[in-house]
Amino acid sequence: MDRQKTIRVMIVLAILVGATGFWATSASAVTFPIPSLELNVTTATEPEEVAVVLEIIFLLTILTLAPAILVLMTPFTRIVVIFNFLRQAMGTQSSPPNQVIIGLALFMTFFIIKPVAIEIYDKALNPYLEREISYETAFVEAQKPIRKFLLLNTREADIALFVKEADIKKPETRDDVSLMVLIPAYVISELKTAFIVGFILYIPFLVIDMVVASVLLAMGMMMLPPVMISLPFKLMLFVLVDGWHMITGSLIKSFGV
Repeated sequence: MDRQKTIRVMIVLAILVGATGFWATSASAVTFPIPSLELNVTTATEPEEVAVVLEIIFLLTILTLAPAILVLMTPFTRIVVIFNFLRQAMGTQSSPPNQVIIGLALFMTFFIIKPVAIEIYDKALNPYLEREISYETAFVEAQKPIRKFLLLNTREADIALFVKEADIKKPETRDDVSLMVLIPAYVISELKTAFIVGFILYIPFLVIDMVVASVLLAMGMMMLPPVMISLPFKLMLFVLVDGWHMITGSLIKSFGV
């Protein structure tokens, strides 16, 4: 009886060992597809292959320079500087916060620059994507709307300054001015305009500060900060004249497009 029991146990163990080995062999035999990634540098056989590579490089370059383009070649600089002057003149410190000012300036920039972007798309980008014009022609056509916008908003004195500093031949017409000269001239023109507008914005709020300070001095309340008392009057004046609507509308209309 014991012998038969032992034989049965050995048979069961043999079956278990065999099944385990079979499962292990089957599991090791199963292969899962793993995608491979290969990076190869090959010689281009057709001009189209080179064009695709150049398009990718150009796109990456534009994405890298996007912040500089946004600041130097759009109305963004003037709008942000004026809004910061307005906040300082009102004495509201960090209200509205920088995120709100930058966001509003971005949307206003898009509204102002929209005609220029549409013209670039119609005359340069879309024909190039449709293979109607070459890369060089598209680049030249894209510069024309940008140059037109910059020239309309740049002072001749600022252009003359950078033409002199660049030590280049004086352009015969405004259309002959290179972007290397036009872009910095446009930036300092925008800064000058923004500072002039900032000065104008400061005047009414400065008058309120002086009136409040004089009243407090006459009442003998010299220890009370005039800025704290004048702030509600500044806010009331700004709301009564619908300041945000007036300033935003004036800024958008002030750009020649």
